[in-house]
Amino acid sequence: MSTNLQTATVGGGCFWCTEAVFQEVKGVEKVVSGYAGGNVPGEPTYREICSGLTGHAEVIQITYNPEIITYHDILVIFMTTHNPTTLNRQGADRGTQYRSVIFYHNEKQKALASEVLKQIQPYYDDKIVTELSALPIFYKATEEHQNYYRNNTTQGYCSFVIEPKLAKLRQLHADKLA
Repeated sequence: MSTNLQTATVGGGCFWCTEAVFQEVKGVEKVVSGYAGGNVPGEPTYREICSGLTGHAEVIQITYNPEIITYHDILVIFMTTHNPTTLNRQGADRGTQYRSVIFYHNEKQKALASEVLKQIQPYYDDKIVTELSALPIFYKATEEHQNYYRNNTTQGYCSFVIEPKLAKLRQLHADKLA
């Protein structure tokens, strides 16, 4: 295992979906579901996040080995496995907690993310609305939200919402899968 692990933080709607996608990517060591980007003090609860009133987004933190997968590749996978053109919405999930967002950890990540957003735009008919912001405090979601797809594969949400995203991942990025 590399000691040069790095972290990326992104939100593309429900964190169960983005977590499931990145758990299949080669070089990803760990994926943690959580929240970031809110405007209320203290650690929010899932119920508070779902109200849409805290300003937090459902996000994942990806710990990855840059010798196997680059930050650029992580962002390309992210941008092509959710819809970055719908403001505060992914499918039936609506609210600011479901916004498309890249939280950068340093200026190098900010510059790379900005470049990827420009590179990806021509592939979409509508304007990309993905937020690009410095990482604020990240709050880890409770255990019931970690490894959600792996623990609930027969649940309806997993079958109808997550599995199509995984199929898209496998089609577009087969060379990056574990």
